[in-house]
Amino acid sequence: MEFEPKIATSSTGDKTSFAYETARKRWPIIITQAIDDVYRTTGQTDDAEKREEGKKIINDLATLKYEVQHDRALTPILDDGVSDVATYNQILESLGKPTWLNVSWLFSECYLYRRISTSFTLSQHWKNYDIFARQKIKTFRSSRPAVLELAARYKDLVTQLRSHSGETSEEAEKLLFTEMCEICLWGNATDLSLLTSLSYEDIQKLQGSEARKKSEANILVNDLEAVYNQLVEAKKAGKKERVVDIVLDNAGFELYVDLILAGYLLTAGLATRVTLHAKSIPWFVSDVLPNDFGALLNALAAPVPFFETATEEEELQNKVPEKLSEKEKDELSFLFQEWSILHAEGKLGLRANRFWTGPGSFWRLVDPNADEQTKELAEDLRKSELVVFKGDLNYRKLVGDAQWDPTTPFTEAIGPLGPGSGINVLALRTCKADVVVGLKQGLDEELRAKEGGGGESGARKWAWNGKYAVVSFSKGA
Repeated sequence: MEFEPKIATSSTGDKTSFAYETARKRWPIIITQAIDDVYRTTGQTDDAEKREEGKKIINDLATLKYEVQHDRALTPILDDGVSDVATYNQILESLGKPTWLNVSWLFSECYLYRRISTSFTLSQHWKNYDIFARQKIKTFRSSRPAVLELAARYKDLVTQLRSHSGETSEEAEKLLFTEMCEICLWGNATDLSLLTSLSYEDIQKLQGSEARKKSEANILVNDLEAVYNQLVEAKKAGKKERVVDIVLDNAGFELYVDLILAGYLLTAGLATRVTLHAKSIPWFVSDVLPNDFGALLNALAAPVPFFETATEEEELQNKVPEKLSEKEKDELSFLFQEWSILHAEGKLGLRANRFWTGPGSFWRLVDPNADEQTKELAEDLRKSELVVFKGDLNYRKLVGDAQWDPTTPFTEAIGPLGPGSGINVLALRTCKADVVVGLKQGLDEELRAKEGGGGESGARKWAWNGKYAVVSFSKGA
């Protein structure tokens, strides 16, 4: 297709790919967990109709799991009244009669979650149900030490930034921007030691922590300086409206650090408005839905019941959560107040769009034959100073999950979203899939040759575990 790469894409039939392992091991587990979740909720409801629908959904999910495990053909998505059904089914038809274990990884994985969504959309009582909500909340709660540490650092930083307005050197400002972006980059993988340099004094002395310097060595492509210059130039030009868009990845702690970055950009004057882009259906287990934004703010607004109430697992193990100190409560309250005010003032917004859960690459964003909703989204992004795409899946969609040579420039691999698109694209991605571009000559071979790198197997295993990252920028002008 015109708005898909012309080269081969990652396939679930390729034994050297992460797609092969994902389809055979991860997908059945994910579907099983979804079945368990619906079963649990069904057992807790007194509504007979909802219970019956829950049983049907469980049956649908069990059928889907069987099809995946027995390599059945992908079937057309049932018409659930949503506009993307035709697009999914057109692509499916163009692929012939693919089976689960030998098909384009990107398309089939999107199809998997879209197919799951249909079972809920066609119901009366489960339309807005998120099968992954429990997992998201549990994961955020388990990130408590990092949440508290970062809340303390952020309050201190914002308070001092405001009291020292105009006194910070440009070099210190650039370092602070780098610190914030790197914390946001590593997301759920954030090591608490990375946060130790996030203090005003250290920034002023240009002293980054050893942990950050060590993690920087694992950022294989780092275009943050060009990104910083992009935002500073817009500010110096006196543009009144300077928007940064963030296409979100995971809920929980990763959304938390996304909000930290958004708050910093607004406080530092590097943006006048930040728009967060969420998914509209449960997606790739942990992706952000609008309700996840509300759930996170609610946790910060009432941290005592959220962090101090024992979970079912903790009760079974007779574990009592540690109580929050008054200082910790105050720091979490500060964050809640900050973000609530920014949200109320229209400086921090959240939007969902069906485009983000469509099949195939993001190249379709600039398709002149796209639907009106997608065209409006593209026009909004062209007005933005920067569009940040978070995480591995968004990166795969930017580059079409194609088998690019790893030295291919990022600006080339994102096709029509590159220079000339009018969209300033920044990918913040920890590598958890095979595709990677923009590497220096010989680096891929060097990483493959390391222990666990996958050299002998022919696989690019070094790119599967999130140890390495890329920060890739394309100026849309």
